[in-house]
Amino acid sequence: MPRREHDQLGERDVPDDVRHGIHTERALENFPLLGRPVHRDLARAFGAVKLAALRTNRSLGYLPDDGATGALERACRELLDGTLAPAIVVDALQGGAGTSTNMNVNEVLANRALEILARPRGSYDAVSPADHVNLHQSTNDTFPTALRIAAIWGLRDLERAVLGLQEAFQGRERAFAHVVKIGRTECQDAVLTTVGREMGAYAEALSRDRWRLAKCEERLRVVNLGGTAIGTGIAAPREYIFRVVEELRDITGLGLARAENLVEATQNADTFVEVSGLLKALAASLIKISSDLRLLSSGPEGGFGEIRLPARQAGSSIMPGKVNPVIPEAVTQAALLAIGRDQALTMAAAMGSLELNPFLPLVAHCLLENLDLLARACGSLSHRCVAGIEADEARCRLHVENATASATALVPLIGYARASDLVKRARASGRGLKQTALADGFVTAEQFDACTSAEAVSRLGFGPAPGAGRKEPR
Repeated sequence: MPRREHDQLGERDVPDDVRHGIHTERALENFPLLGRPVHRDLARAFGAVKLAALRTNRSLGYLPDDGATGALERACRELLDGTLAPAIVVDALQGGAGTSTNMNVNEVLANRALEILARPRGSYDAVSPADHVNLHQSTNDTFPTALRIAAIWGLRDLERAVLGLQEAFQGRERAFAHVVKIGRTECQDAVLTTVGREMGAYAEALSRDRWRLAKCEERLRVVNLGGTAIGTGIAAPREYIFRVVEELRDITGLGLARAENLVEATQNADTFVEVSGLLKALAASLIKISSDLRLLSSGPEGGFGEIRLPARQAGSSIMPGKVNPVIPEAVTQAALLAIGRDQALTMAAAMGSLELNPFLPLVAHCLLENLDLLARACGSLSHRCVAGIEADEARCRLHVENATASATALVPLIGYARASDLVKRARASGRGLKQTALADGFVTAEQFDACTSAEAVSRLGFGPAPGAGRKEPR
């Protein structure tokens, strides 16, 4: 049998087998948009926020230290540990700046506390969603605070995933340090490098992305909890405002701090734009790296074929033996989606008006989903692709010996003019560069190999001319 609940709009039935109440029921009807609930970590973070508020109110005497408050604390802990998170069912996209999410949380916590007390759900005279769970709070300070906590959790997970990918490339850097290959600029043969140096460049770019992620956590640690509706702290005791963030810091173990200007912190969402922008930078790195891996492994017979990616699945229903670079392709799509979400988040943050941004649910959805998506993309690229990359040393060496780009490596030995002449002769004869150089007497085989060795092409410039030394002071 359904239970009857009422709000300021009237009454309606609520299924008796759910923990939410009338506000959530209305939200489920009003917002059938995305078809998926708010992010699990946002729900869990709300458990921490509500627990901090409850403990602060109890310590100040605004909630009694009785069985009902104890049951409510237990419910908050269950939401924080994820047990109650599936009961937060409102759609991720919703009007009201997140009010539906806050009310869903309030109702679930109240009804879970009633269950613990062996009271019927909906007995709000004993445990009230508004008067107990939401005491001295507003959606406008709880939602953005919970979002910041959830984002910090996500950032830390993403940072670990980026580190794993960075280390995978560093492993390939060491493994392929000896493999000389043709470097390319503007998709044209340029000068010699090594496969290891290419892999090391990817690792360095990811190291920079990881550093950015670590630094931007500082922006998210400043919260507006205690500001209530518009940051003035209306309807909340002064003691509560000064203590609730300290309680939240103890619960989460995060270095949270109350914003110095709560009004400003309630109005603006630019911090989320900043964090999202750094995620977009990571997405750009992933696209570039994935594109390079696809190109370097292209062929294998008719393309570059300088590296081999792990074969993950058959590539065609009609072409026998075809294997596609599916992991870099999938990662590229994930990164493109992340960039699209960044644009949506940016617009949502820009459309805040006066004392509040009503579009924080979209900000939350885009930010938290991107954190998850990019972490999974980094993990997939690391474990399913990069860790198993092999270098085709014979193919790389063939390119080095035949490509006219190798002539640049000979310039310190034979000079620019003779190297240019060598290139012309090789192209005119149709012979490889090394074969032409040896046949026409430009260099010996030992000299060619020395100039095109991994040590030579990896050296930062070349040393002083023979006999050159430091000038003595007069």
